[in-house]
Amino acid sequence: MRRFYNFSHTIINIFWRVLFFLTLFFALTSSNIIIGDNDTFGTSTTMVTSGLVILIIAIAVLNYAYPKIHAWFSNVFVKHQLITSGLMLLAVLIGQVVFVSYVHPVAGFDAGALHYAAISAEHAKEVNTIAYYSLYPNNILSMLGMHWLTEVSGQTSWQFFDYVTLALVDLSAIFNLLSVVVVRKRLLGVAMYIHCAWLAVFPSIIMPYTDAWVLPFISLFLLCYFLMRNSLSFKNSLAQLIFVLSSIGCGVSLVLTYFVKPSAIVPAIAIVIIELLTWLVQKKHFTLKGTILTFSVLILVGGSAGLTYKTASNVIQNQTYIKIDKSLSIPPIHFMAMGVYGEGGYNTKQAVEMSVLRTKKEKTDYSIEMLTRRLKKLGPLGYLKFLAMKQRNNTADGTFGWLKEGHFFRDNQKTNNKGISNKIKNYVYLYGKHIADFRFAAQLWWIALLMIIALGFGPRQNIIQILRLSMVGGFLFLLLFEGGRSRYLIQYLPCLLLLGTFSFERAVENVKRLLGWYEVKLDESEK
Repeated sequence: MRRFYNFSHTIINIFWRVLFFLTLFFALTSSNIIIGDNDTFGTSTTMVTSGLVILIIAIAVLNYAYPKIHAWFSNVFVKHQLITSGLMLLAVLIGQVVFVSYVHPVAGFDAGALHYAAISAEHAKEVNTIAYYSLYPNNILSMLGMHWLTEVSGQTSWQFFDYVTLALVDLSAIFNLLSVVVVRKRLLGVAMYIHCAWLAVFPSIIMPYTDAWVLPFISLFLLCYFLMRNSLSFKNSLAQLIFVLSSIGCGVSLVLTYFVKPSAIVPAIAIVIIELLTWLVQKKHFTLKGTILTFSVLILVGGSAGLTYKTASNVIQNQTYIKIDKSLSIPPIHFMAMGVYGEGGYNTKQAVEMSVLRTKKEKTDYSIEMLTRRLKKLGPLGYLKFLAMKQRNNTADGTFGWLKEGHFFRDNQKTNNKGISNKIKNYVYLYGKHIADFRFAAQLWWIALLMIIALGFGPRQNIIQILRLSMVGGFLFLLLFEGGRSRYLIQYLPCLLLLGTFSFERAVENVKRLLGWYEVKLDESEK
C-alpha cells in the first residue's frame, strides 16, 4: 500500500511540475507584460505603467538600502499586517462598488443569453432563446436563479446583476479567508494581501456569468471540507456539530457547483483521491472508530448531495418558464472535438453544425469524426506540440481572457476622457487609452501569484497536494475539452489563491535559503 501511495504522489507531482511550470513560463513571456508599444494588440502602455514600475523599483531599493525605511515597511506590512491588509481590502471593496456604479455595459455571448431570457417570459418563448437552452441545458438553473432575483427585487438591469456578481465574488473571497483561518490562521494577513491584489485587477465583476457565479460555491465547498477535516477529533459537542454541519454543507455546495458549472467539481475529485490514498496507509482508518467515521462522512455528504441534486433536478424538470427540446442537447464529445482545432477553443463551424443536426446520435457521430480526423492529422508529436500551445492559451493571460469573447460588450468600446465613467472605461474597454496598462497590472499580479506557488516547494503536505491535484485536474480538463483562453481558469481561482497563500511561508524560506547560498558563494569566490 505504501508503495502505491508513493507512486501515486510521484505521478501527481510529475504532472503538476510539467503543467504548472509551462503555465509560469508562458505567463512570464506573455505579451501582456510588454512595456511600450505592443504589436500583438496594437496598443501601448502609458505613464501609468511606467509610474507603477518606477514605484515598485523605488520601494525595493529603499527597503533594501535604508534600514529605517525597511523597519517602517516591516512594522506596517508585516507586524501590523492584519490592520494594513484589512484597510487595503476595505479600499478595494469600495473601489469595486465605484467601478460597478460607473461601468456596467451590456454584454454579449452566453452572459447576454442568460440575461435576455431571465428578464422576460416573452423573451423565454422566442425561437432563438429556446434553441439556445435546448443546446445548452446546463445553463437553465442559472437562468432560473436570475429570473427569481428579478421577481424578488423587481430589478432587471445589467447594473443590478453586476452588483450580484460583485457580491458573489466577494463572498468567495470571504470563504477563502475563513478557510485560511481554519487551516493556518497566522497566514490570514498574507491571504488578505493576495486577495486584495486579485480583486483589484478582476473586472469580471461586471460580467454576470457562471465563471464568476460559481466561485462562492467552490470556496464554500473547500471551507466545509477544511472545517470537517479539523473537527474530526470530536473533542466536544461543538466539534461534533461543526462536523455534521460542514459535512452537509460539503454535499450541498458541491451539487450547486455542479449545476452552475460542471467542470468546477474537479477540486472535489482531487479531495477524494488524496483522502483515499491517505486512507490506504493510515491504520487508524481500519479501526472501529475509523470505519464509523468514514461511513458518517459518506452518509452526511452523500445524503445532502443526493437530496440537493434531486431538488435541483426537480426544479429544472418541473419549471414551466421555458420549454426546451432535450433531444437537441450537445453531447460532451462535441467540446472535445472543438478543443483540438485552432487555438483549442470555440469553433464556429462545429457550433453551427450542432444546431443544424437534429438527433443526439448525429451530433455525437459528427463530433467523433471531427475529433479523429484532427488527431490523425496532428499525429502523436503534433498533438503534444498542440497541447503545449493550448496550455499557453489556457493559462498565460492574467486578465483571464478579458475582451476575448465574441460580442464581449454590445456597447461602443471607443471611449473619451470626459467624466469619471469614461476615465474608468479607458482601462477595461477594447479601445481604451489605458487598456494596455490594465493588461500589464493584471499580468504582473498573475506572475507574482505563480512565482509564490513555484517557490513554495518543500515537504509534501496533504492540503497543498489537494490544491495541486485540483489544478492538475483543471489543466487536464481544459486541455482535453474546450479551452483556448484563460477565462476558463476563473473557476479554479479559489484553489490557486489558497495554494498561493499556503505556499507563501515556504516560498519566503526558500528565497532566504537561496539568497544565503548565493551570498556564501560570493564570499568564497572573493577568498
